[in-house]
Amino acid sequence: MSATASRRAVCAASLAMAHACVGLLLLQSIRQIRSLRSDLVELQRRVEEHQVPAGRDPGHPWSTRGQGGWRGTRDVRGPSRRKMRQTKWRAFLHLLPVSSHSDDEKDCTVVKWAPSQSQGLLVSGETITVVTGGPYFIYSQVTSGWWRGGVFPKQLRCARNTQVLYKNATVFMGHVISKSLNGAGGTLMKCFTSMPERSSISSKALNSCFTAGVHFLESGSVLELNIPRKSAEVILKPHSTFLGIFHI
Repeated sequence: MSATASRRAVCAASLAMAHACVGLLLLQSIRQIRSLRSDLVELQRRVEEHQVPAGRDPGHPWSTRGQGGWRGTRDVRGPSRRKMRQTKWRAFLHLLPVSSHSDDEKDCTVVKWAPSQSQGLLVSGETITVVTGGPYFIYSQVTSGWWRGGVFPKQLRCARNTQVLYKNATVFMGHVISKSLNGAGGTLMKCFTSMPERSSISSKALNSCFTAGVHFLESGSVLELNIPRKSAEVILKPHSTFLGIFHI
């Protein structure tokens, strides 16, 4: 047998094997399609069995149909639990700084906020009011800079702060987050940081302080962020100074 004839025989055999493989693949695909059709018909039958008939309330607790018609299988969740699942949401709030001003009476600086995203919490200028009591995760940041030497107050007379950027002449800076309820107040979180030394190129030094924690807040609790220094120069940038809280 010549070389040409041998090559033709090999090609014919390869082609026959390819045709056989394609045929097997097609047969397997047809079987899978039939199986999927059968599953689809079964699924459609089950869906039709659980459809609510005309004139019946879909939320009615007796809503399972059997072969003899609609039978009394009660939804054990009850209407209150179904309603809770339908209306479940969590309170959250993320605040961005608008402005800051000094409180001469308390010798501190307070920040006025504007909500970036909010749900279920009330914001009024410098304060946050909790509507629904429960455990909350609170986070905050403040960044600041200083220009000359100064002394950090020994006692914090302002106890309501979050994270802020500072631009002040102090060796240490910080902020406090506090809560007040029915005339009584207390500190929830504190954050303090030392200000870096000024470089020979610039007389300004920058630093930031971040804090976060979980606290139980009663309905009606009022939160506020303050910087325990009067006339603190806060950097009012969204990525530098912010305050957030969400229900967990």
